[in-house]
Order: sequence, then structure tokens, then C-alpha cells
Amino acid sequence: MQLDVLGAPYERQTIDLGTDDEGPVTATLVRRRAEQPDGRAVLYVHGFSDYFFQTHLADFYTARGIDFYALDLRKYGRSLLPHQTPNFCRDLSDYYPELDEAARIIREVDGRKRLLVSGHSTGCLTTALWAHDRRNAGVVDAMFFNSPFFDMNVPWRIKVAMRPVAMRKGRTQPYYKMPTGLNDVYGSSVHSDRYGEWTYDLAWKPLPGFPVYAGWLRAILLGQKRLHDGLDIPAPIFVGSSMASYKRARWSEAARVADSVLDIDHMAKWTPALGPRTTLVRIEGGLHDLTLSAEPARKQLFDELDRWMRSYF
Repeated sequence: MQLDVLGAPYERQTIDLGTDDEGPVTATLVRRRAEQPDGRAVLYVHGFSDYFFQTHLADFYTARGIDFYALDLRKYGRSLLPHQTPNFCRDLSDYYPELDEAARIIREVDGRKRLLVSGHSTGCLTTALWAHDRRNAGVVDAMFFNSPFFDMNVPWRIKVAMRPVAMRKGRTQPYYKMPTGLNDVYGSSVHSDRYGEWTYDLAWKPLPGFPVYAGWLRAILLGQKRLHDGLDIPAPIFVGSSMASYKRARWSEAARVADSVLDIDHMAKWTPALGPRTTLVRIEGGLHDLTLSAEPARKQLFDELDRWMRSYF
């Protein structure tokens, strides 16, 4: 471990993942130890156009004796190398090697006995599939999903028309830049340069997000189809979402208190598909990343999560 860009007490470790068609590949595991550790750990996995910077989230866990780890996946944040296409993958299982290695380090090297895996947005979809595929290995003891990306936030007709194009181009032209993508409404709601209260690296998390490529979109669609068909994750799962979705492409004050990226009804619809032990909580005034919401929504989230953890983790 070496000192992380966040400074002490954050450390980071590079995970070597070999090479792919773009060259060398790495992931980055960030660690913050609790002052009085109790043998539990949490592994946080970010969303699309994202990386770990939410130190107050680490504060929440370490104050309860839980060692905090965050994984910047390949081609994201700390792991993004100059020769790489940001945030690109061909299949969500591409991320399994770094998830496997992070869990191994936490359990075998650092000796933590219980592990909560916490995902945000796309990180929820990826870790859900991984937890399902590793369900017999005893790797995951509990999960927290923060505004999961379980379905495409587009009208049904567009979804039907988009799918065959994305599937075909994603297979034959994976680096084809899709005409769809994010706008800057969500970024504006969280960054201190606009209307939010948070400061982070805009090179790693740009306000309008990174471009969406056909290979990545195909990977998402295939992953969502697997989830819709039903997973069997035995661990207890806490799912949090906002109470409202914001659908406009331009800024208004309503974006301060709603999920401006995904449809919250999709999250509720697909939560039961995760497994038999799910809890869904909606947060009044929550943003897409609930942990970046303004007060009192942020406090409500952490109160609900704390209550759930005392029962299940």
C-alpha cells in the first residue's frame, strides 16, 4: 500500500490485470482502516463516469469499526491510463478479476471476517452479477445498493429500437460512439462549481460524463437481461433510491432533490429479482448518488443504513 491521492489515512494498492486490446490494465484498491476495527469490512464500487472520492462515506463505516475499501475499476479514476478508452468494457464480467482480488486481499491478506459489498449505479449491476456468480464461495456477507442501474432510463419505444443496434454494433464495432449519453444536470447538482457542495476531479468524473460506446452499452444490456431473468444472491441486500426521478435534460431547482440519471421505479421493480432477502428504502430529497444528497436526505440515508446494518451486518 502507498499513500492515496486523498492523503492520510487513505492508502492505495495497484492491482495488475495484465493486458487487453488497448494495452496494460490495472485497477486500484483504496483502504482506510478503522481506529478500532471489529473484523468487518466494506468494499465500495463506484458507478459509470465515477471514482471513489466520498470520504464522508468512509467516515460513516470506520466510525462503526468497519474497515473501508474502495475499488476504482479498470479504466476508471485512479486506474485510467493514458492509452485507454475511459470506462470501457465489453462485458461486465471483465471486472470480476479485480473484484475477486480485492475480496481476497480484504479477507486473506488483511484478515477481515465479514464483508459488505456496496455499489453505486452501474457498480450495483456489476457487483450483483458477481455476487450471484460467486454465491457458493462465501465471499459476500451483505450488500448495499445505492441507486442501482437495473434498467435503461429511456422510453419503451426507444429502448426497443436501441437494443438491436447496440447489440450488433457492440459486437462488431465496440468502440463506436453512441449518439445517446448523459447530460450535465446530475453533475451540476453535485459539483461545487455549479449547484452542489462537493469537489472532485473533473478529469475522472466530468460533469456531462464520458461518451457511451457500443461495446459498453451491449455489456449493460446483457447484464440487465441476466438480472431481469432473476438472480439468486443469498446475502441480505439493502437497496436505496430517491423518492423522485428528474427527467428533463436542462437544469431546474427540482434536480436538487431527485435522481436525475435513472428511473426510481425501475429500481423498485427489479429489486426482488436480486434474491430472497431484499430491503428497499426511498429517501426524500435524494440525489442519484444518495450519499451526495443535501441534508436532511443524507442523514436519513445513513440512519436507515445504520439501522439495517445492525440487523443484517
